[in-house]
Amino acid sequence: MPELPDTMRAIVAPAPGGPETLEESEVPRPSPGPGQVLIRVAAAGVNPVDAKTRSGAGAARFLGDADWPWIPGWDLAGTVVEAGFGVARFGVGDRVFGTVGFPHAAGAYAEYAVAHVSQLSRSPRSLDDAHAAALAMGGLTAWQALVDAGGLETNQRVLVTAAAGGVGHLAVQIAADLGAHVIAVASPDNVDFVRGLGAYEILDRTREDWADGVEPVDLVLDCFGGPARAPALSTVRPGGTIVTLPTGGDREAAPDGVHDPTVFVAPDGLELQLLTGSVERGALKPHVSQVLPLADAARAHELIASGGTQGKIVLTID
Repeated sequence: MPELPDTMRAIVAPAPGGPETLEESEVPRPSPGPGQVLIRVAAAGVNPVDAKTRSGAGAARFLGDADWPWIPGWDLAGTVVEAGFGVARFGVGDRVFGTVGFPHAAGAYAEYAVAHVSQLSRSPRSLDDAHAAALAMGGLTAWQALVDAGGLETNQRVLVTAAAGGVGHLAVQIAADLGAHVIAVASPDNVDFVRGLGAYEILDRTREDWADGVEPVDLVLDCFGGPARAPALSTVRPGGTIVTLPTGGDREAAPDGVHDPTVFVAPDGLELQLLTGSVERGALKPHVSQVLPLADAARAHELIASGGTQGKIVLTID
């Protein structure tokens, strides 16, 4: 293998601010420590938390002064080029993907990044790097919300809001694959897309009364958050669960008897292996709406912050 360079291209945010502050820079290449591998990044997933953190919200509270200037990004896919002390799970040349380091600085928007092996999985053979990068955080969030926090069981009625989005479109597929009756909340433009994911019923999110007449459900995955989750509360049966993703803003309290956990995604290589199995069986496929070059990171943040993205946006690194 060719000798690794001492520096690399990366997208850098000098301080909290708008997307226009993101700039491509030449920075020192990291080196793997014990239990870590160095990855030549081929693709980096773009998530709403990336843009929020860049602006000073999101996961910014977990970043210290030493983390700025900050290299954004937690989702990556690429190839192992160096293994640190004690690493046996992966070797040089292995294709891997994962959500790494979250919520601390991880630097996925770069040519190289380091990650602990416990947060990685081998990339699905059926996915290219762009789609593998698109699977990581959204898939983990959906799984941890539905299964870990929500206790999803076969034949339950499950409602997913923002069902065409980065987390929602994966959650619909995961719930359907686990035998749930999935009810999706999506815009009219996304009806065919969401139906193709496995939703049995589709409700029009543009209607203020979209929740009226919905038969009680066992579990809600609310990707709206804040005040917009209020209609979803009315659909949960007594003893049921609503899992709301952290999106900011005040939210109405759940009724007595309704479980109401909040999920903060945790990197987990073993759960990524479960998702990989679903992908290889053809039961799960991440949707990538746009692929942009690394230099267009600011544009990617503008798009992700505007909302309404179908599936995921991914940056590729040549």
